[in-house]
Amino acid sequence: MKPFTYERARTPAEAAAAIAAHPGGRFIAGGTNLLDLMKLQIETPGHLVDVNALALDKIEATPEGGLRIGALVRNTDLAADDRVRRDYAVLSRALLSGASGQLRNKATTAGNLLQRTRCPYFYDTNQPCNKRQPGTGCSAIGGVTRQLAIVGTSPACIATHPSDMAVGMRVLDASVETVRADGRTRVIPIADFHRLPGNTPHIETALDVGELITAVTLPRPVGGTHIYRKVRDRASYAFALVSVAAIVQKDGSGRVAVGGVAHKPWRVEAAEARLPQGAKSFTGQLLSGAQTTPENAYKLPLVERTLAAVLMQART
Repeated sequence: MKPFTYERARTPAEAAAAIAAHPGGRFIAGGTNLLDLMKLQIETPGHLVDVNALALDKIEATPEGGLRIGALVRNTDLAADDRVRRDYAVLSRALLSGASGQLRNKATTAGNLLQRTRCPYFYDTNQPCNKRQPGTGCSAIGGVTRQLAIVGTSPACIATHPSDMAVGMRVLDASVETVRADGRTRVIPIADFHRLPGNTPHIETALDVGELITAVTLPRPVGGTHIYRKVRDRASYAFALVSVAAIVQKDGSGRVAVGGVAHKPWRVEAAEARLPQGAKSFTGQLLSGAQTTPENAYKLPLVERTLAAVLMQART
């Protein structure tokens, strides 16, 4: 690990200004992803701004009937909150399917959204990677691709986003609240928060330099059956090969977001009109234009079968 300087911020605006004053610096809260990346020298920030002292660890009702989740709410606390379990069960289930109990005790809402890919070529510093070093190439293309993306890819990157929580947030139409270094705030719809790789896979979110996530807001609860189903190589502490977050109504309509297939949680609202027709019709439009390899082509039927299981569960 390379040397770095460190400070504790007292306000969100102060934290954002501190990063703006130290290009290449990073915010740190739970550190469950960042510290690992620093040990491997994938991330080498010269300055860390500790945001744990900020008053961003509350879950509060909004005037619109939703919930405002502070950026520092730990994953364990969010999954266990009675309001989340009752009204946003898909989110609670997504959280509980991720990582381990020890990591969920440390990981934060904002940090979970900002997780970096688990692509093995990103983690292997001996291999070229456009995410790690822009312009060097993508070793995954032509390499081992079993766990990698099949939609939303580009010639520069075929990595997937690792978060389970983000898939649940996407199906709920959450919004991300932020503050910039000059104190200005904004709200980013979750659909626009994570970026597809394009020619700049190292730019993973819509955040500006020094912009700090302060909260995630959920709209009014959506009725129906909430299901999160995750398919992985082992029963726990593993990232999704495919995951499905669904909210299904009695008439078979609903919402679906999928993880493990793209650079961001994958949802195509236009395809949801086909959901009552069944998993095959819906999946065909959801994954239209997929670009697979012989190693990851299994994800196409796996998404369809996982969704079919979800729809069957919703009917019982």
